[in-house]
Amino acid sequence: MRTHSTLHTPHRPAKFSAKLLLVFCTVALNAACTDRMEDTDDRWGQSGELIAMSGGEGGARYACATCHGARGEGNGYDAPRLSGLPVGYLQKQMEDYAAGLRPHDVMRDVARFLDSHERVRVAQHYAALPARAMRPATQDTVDPATPALYAATCQHCHGAQGVGTVNGPPLNAQPAFYLAQQLQDWQLSKRRNDGGHEMLKVAQELDAVQVRQLSLYLAQIPLRPALQDR
Repeated sequence: MRTHSTLHTPHRPAKFSAKLLLVFCTVALNAACTDRMEDTDDRWGQSGELIAMSGGEGGARYACATCHGARGEGNGYDAPRLSGLPVGYLQKQMEDYAAGLRPHDVMRDVARFLDSHERVRVAQHYAALPARAMRPATQDTVDPATPALYAATCQHCHGAQGVGTVNGPPLNAQPAFYLAQQLQDWQLSKRRNDGGHEMLKVAQELDAVQVRQLSLYLAQIPLRPALQDR
């Protein structure tokens, strides 16, 4: 004779179970996502300057000023100047770091610790600062043919003397090492956050000597008006 348990699981419609699964998955994905898009009431994210100095929720380790200087002047080596750059360009780079379109381990974490509103505030803060730059780390001689090379390959988007246009950011007075590193990343398609892959096409036509010469040339073009830091 079979005995039947008096306990039983009530029947739940398949539709209810599907909804429950959807809610569970949504919560799990949101918990795992580090690219926050919602606004935050974190007191460290109330202004762009405070975020730049404090790192927001990421803390001092991720403060922009740690690498880019208290006035956005850069470090003269691998961290570019941010002061005075176009706000739209700065904001796009933050979004691209967060999305992985511009790979960089530290900057990815910096951008993902901020929500989309905080990224805007940081961009506005640096764009509003007077343009400052560290003095070039090297005064190596630039090949006399390099200005013509720049005019032929870069000037259309980045402007005469690298001062920038609506199509490309300023490049003048950026560290030579940083500029060369970016060109190399474009060549390898490691960086791919431009429209139409124009930078990949341009960079892949350059050889190693031309990459170095263009970087030195642009690094030695002073800011106008000149506000430089030792």
